[in-house]
Amino acid sequence: MSDRPLSGQVALVTGGGKRIGRAIALTLGHAGAEVIVHYHRSGDGAQATVREILALGTRAVALRADVSRPRQVAAMFGTVEKRFGGLDVLVNNAGVFFPKQWDQLDEKDWDRVLGANLKGPFFCAQAAARMMMRQRRGNIINISSLGGLQAWPSYAHYCASKAALISLTRSLAKALAPAIRVNSVAPGTILFPDEKRTATLRKIIRATPLRQAGAADDIAQTVLFLATHSGFITGQVFAVDGGKSIP
Repeated sequence: MSDRPLSGQVALVTGGGKRIGRAIALTLGHAGAEVIVHYHRSGDGAQATVREILALGTRAVALRADVSRPRQVAAMFGTVEKRFGGLDVLVNNAGVFFPKQWDQLDEKDWDRVLGANLKGPFFCAQAAARMMMRQRRGNIINISSLGGLQAWPSYAHYCASKAALISLTRSLAKALAPAIRVNSVAPGTILFPDEKRTATLRKIIRATPLRQAGAADDIAQTVLFLATHSGFITGQVFAVDGGKSIP
């Protein structure tokens, strides 16, 4: 297989300016894809990611949008179609994550989390699918979470949003088949280079069968697999979690 299996393809990564999104964008760029790095507030990170992809000899741009606003999503995808002519891979990575006890959650919290984690991915997928259907091919990958498969008491709002995203993945997989494949990657505990191993993190690692935290590249490589090797896979959730979701 070519070391640039996505050469000639166009990929959009939401939330691509930092953390997992940045790792995914860079991995797709290394694989030869032209990459649109979406951001909302992380403009500096998005531009830095773009510069790294351009240095690989492939095309990349940063585009800003609030994915919870359908009009902004439509405008972003209109720009993608105008500048790139189409879209082959969409990675819905942008999301919001913060703890809050059940009796402290208010409507603003729910709107913020559901807007970014569920509403955004749907309208991005809808816009992407319209382009992909004209090409009769496409690949949508939703970054969900282990929280969509488990119950985290201090994150009821987040868990609900990611469980719904998993359900949306399966519904869209049926609705968009056979032209477009839709899958989800559910990260477990991911450790970033600037993070310290707190007592809570060490406890989580001890409860993980592989006794380790994952890295952003573990998620990015799973996305790359789905973008390049998954011709017979759709509607599935890939838990990349060191075995923590095993009952």
